[in-house]
Amino acid sequence: MAKQLQKLELTWIGKGNEPKLEPRILIENPEYSFGDKATENMLIHGDNLLALKALEQNFTGKIKCIYIDPPYNTGNAFEHYDDCIEHSLWLNLMNHRLKLLQKLLRSDGSIFVQIDDEESAYLKVLMDEIFGRQNFINTISINMKNIAGASGGGEDKKLKKNIEYIHIYAKDYAALPSFKGVYDYIPIADLVEKYREEGKSWKYTSVLYYEGDKKYVGSTLDGDGNEIKIYLRTNPIIKSINQIIKEEGISEKDAYYKYSNKIFEAKDAQSSIRQRIIISRETFSIIEDLISIEYVPKTGRNRGKIYEQFYKGEQCRLLAWLSDIGETINGILYKKNRLGTYWDATSTINNLSKEGSVQFPNGKKPESLISRIIEMTSEPNDYVLDSFLGSGTIAASAHKMKRKWIGIELGEHAITHCLPRLKAVVKGKDDGGITDAVNWKGGGGFKFYTLAPSLILQDKYGNDIINPVYNANMLAAAMAKQEGFKYQPHENIYWKQGFSSENDYIFTTTQFITVEMLDRLAEEMKENESLLICCKGFKSECISRHSNITIKKIPQMLYGRCEFGKDDYSLNIINLPNFETEKAENEDNEIFNTEASNNTTKNKKKKKSEDENNPKLF
Repeated sequence: MAKQLQKLELTWIGKGNEPKLEPRILIENPEYSFGDKATENMLIHGDNLLALKALEQNFTGKIKCIYIDPPYNTGNAFEHYDDCIEHSLWLNLMNHRLKLLQKLLRSDGSIFVQIDDEESAYLKVLMDEIFGRQNFINTISINMKNIAGASGGGEDKKLKKNIEYIHIYAKDYAALPSFKGVYDYIPIADLVEKYREEGKSWKYTSVLYYEGDKKYVGSTLDGDGNEIKIYLRTNPIIKSINQIIKEEGISEKDAYYKYSNKIFEAKDAQSSIRQRIIISRETFSIIEDLISIEYVPKTGRNRGKIYEQFYKGEQCRLLAWLSDIGETINGILYKKNRLGTYWDATSTINNLSKEGSVQFPNGKKPESLISRIIEMTSEPNDYVLDSFLGSGTIAASAHKMKRKWIGIELGEHAITHCLPRLKAVVKGKDDGGITDAVNWKGGGGFKFYTLAPSLILQDKYGNDIINPVYNANMLAAAMAKQEGFKYQPHENIYWKQGFSSENDYIFTTTQFITVEMLDRLAEEMKENESLLICCKGFKSECISRHSNITIKKIPQMLYGRCEFGKDDYSLNIINLPNFETEKAENEDNEIFNTEASNNTTKNKKKKKSEDENNPKLF
């Protein structure tokens, strides 16, 4: 008998009890939506598990980058989260959400989950199981807190915590493009001072003040037989930084800013080209101290274009430019260091409380950190998503970086924190975070959504009924989502409320369907069209009367499919907002109108009125 194949997996109390999530509709609140009305950015207020389920139909395989910063389950409860929950509950919380997030990712997308050491190892194993261990990319260690001095209490036997972790997974490692380089920046003037304080030698202290007169002397060839032109440089002027400071009466910082593109270090570069230049000095009897060459590199950042290099002395020491290891941003030269899996975020912590002009103690992440992730993983107009939005950092950063974004937040700070912060970003009034670095001036917009309440409720007798909060439009949108149709009412044809294919439509009504109504619908349909009707009731003669029309009764058609009336999937029970929608109390509120086919103009006017007075549904 063959042995049963075993697999590694993490187990906990409650694993495998997957909730039957109701695919809720999202209702736009125009009062809170802001800016460009054509925007695709979404701020969603509600339980993130239900919200992710609501997004599943339209956004499966659409999200390029996901970043989440879930509750860490450390017992150090945030002001806005109750995150001190039993370990199994935390794993269930993460398991359900990560499975939905995995579906939403594009095939070339990636997810970043930030956590501390309390749950990091468990989260890693859980993500191995959901995303596949073969899709694990890296774990980044982030220094999030400065620890200085010998004092400090409250740590008991444990060391002070200053490191957090980000687990990174791909949707499909084979399809994932290489991440763009991620860099740490420090102003050159600050770096020089730091070297001085630490007793280190700073090499970039010379300035090619004048390059000298240029005269072509001859050529040599590189290893592939391509020409390298050699030029004499007569009467060049080279000064030290200290000379510049004394002669011009400027500070060291100003000297580095002013001559940033002329400062160099002479290096004994180990390259085949340098050896050819040394030989060429003898071949052409060059006695000048400074020479330059021009050639077209085949590799590197200067590949494919004419590139100039300078060499000094008989040993042809290469002039390595300070600007090649730095980057000028807003007139300031920064030293640029490529990062690996250790990131230091402590330089941004002191001003973190001011970012976005909202307070979010112990929960806010710096825009500089989030922008690194967005920059390395995505391009403008790609979708970025955060389902634990907190104070809105990733939405604010993504917006400034011209990405489309979706942010989900359960707490009231979706309104008290995220909303004002993102309005300020749209207005161009947010001057913190990465605003200056990306030269953000404002623009764009976002739509504010809330989750609709449960579709099916029980009356006082225990009977399942359609939630009376649902008007005709909401019911039609909900049933379209339940049945896998895209809700998109046709401009002229009332019964085409949504579609699943080019000729397959859905129609929802609370009217009792008669044979006469059904026959009239059949007459209006084209031969290759099919229709699903969802209604409160119908005559038995309607069943199978037309082969291209299927009729189902609400709510019987939904039995066993979802857990209706349940809103406590997350850490807190949702306090649902009050929906300012009218009940469908009479036939005037019905989308089904017996005169519709004979009065197109009337229908157009009616639809326009509905669009103006009802919230938009998603």
